Amino acid sequence: MLQHLNSIRYTYIRSHLYGYVLILFILLSLLLSAHVWFSPGWLNAQAILFFMASYVLVGLGVAIYAGFKSSGDMKQRIDYISTMIIQLSRGAFSSKIYFNENDEIARIGSELNELGDKLKQQKESLLKLADEKAEYAKSAHKAATIEERQRLARDLHDAVSQQLFALTMLSQACLRTFDKNQDQAKGQLEDITQMALQAQTEMRALLLHLRPVHLSGEPLAKGIDQLIEELQQKCQIVFNVDLNDIGQFPESMEEQLFRVVQEALSNILRHANATEVTIELTRGTQELFLHIGDNGIGFDAEEKRMTKTSYGLTNMKERCEEIGGEFTIRSREDEGTHIDIRIPIKVNEGEEAL
Repeated sequence: MLQHLNSIRYTYIRSHLYGYVLILFILLSLLLSAHVWFSPGWLNAQAILFFMASYVLVGLGVAIYAGFKSSGDMKQRIDYISTMIIQLSRGAFSSKIYFNENDEIARIGSELNELGDKLKQQKESLLKLADEKAEYAKSAHKAATIEERQRLARDLHDAVSQQLFALTMLSQACLRTFDKNQDQAKGQLEDITQMALQAQTEMRALLLHLRPVHLSGEPLAKGIDQLIEELQQKCQIVFNVDLNDIGQFPESMEEQLFRVVQEALSNILRHANATEVTIELTRGTQELFLHIGDNGIGFDAEEKRMTKTSYGLTNMKERCEEIGGEFTIRSREDEGTHIDIRIPIKVNEGEEAL
């Protein structure tokens, strides 16, 4: 009820009542002054009371009617503006409002019409950008797929294909020397065995790249654990795994970290010649920490950084930076390789991360 009394119509009525009361007091003061100063015969106390009572009855009705009537047009125009704003909020940017008057409310209506035109243009621009973004995403995905295929083709040619060719040549040589020199043939067979194991390792590393990136709704720790279990069945490497319960994180963040683990294990299989791998995943109060280390042959990390020839290391670093993380690698020849990844997380919020 009180809110209804604060409407524009009752505001107009109150303003007319204020004017009516003010005029009532002015007339009363004038009549009393004339009665005191001039004392005309027709102006006595009874006449003053009768006049004032008549004015109260007539003036009160006139003030209410005038306020109600004069506020009707204003209320209607404001209702039009309110309806226009609702239409704009619902996306009907083609809606228009027009007033015949040339006042402030008419100017507000014109500005709302201009706002609708601008919002309509922005909507069309956003739709155009969305279409262009979708096309760009398709092109980028296609380019990334082609690039990945080319990289796998190069790896197959540079590693597995050449090793298979060498195996063929050694096998033929072994057949020719088997009857003549069995000791030499035995050495060649040992080389063939070693090269076959190396080719098998290369193939496993390449197949690891083709493994699905998505965790299928599983937590990151469980996905890594399943990946390690799969590799243990195929490799002679000892895995020391420490995966703590880190809670739930955004899906995109977990998939990026899972892809980093895949890339790191692929590099270890192909290049490290390691017999032991350590993986630790822990969560602190302000960061998520992932450590991947091996006891392999290692390499000169500074030289790799200067030459920028390691596609895998660059890829892992970029994936960490995409989720706001810090990527650090430590390696020396004959001392293994250690990768540390730190991802900031929100303090005291167990289910969200930056």
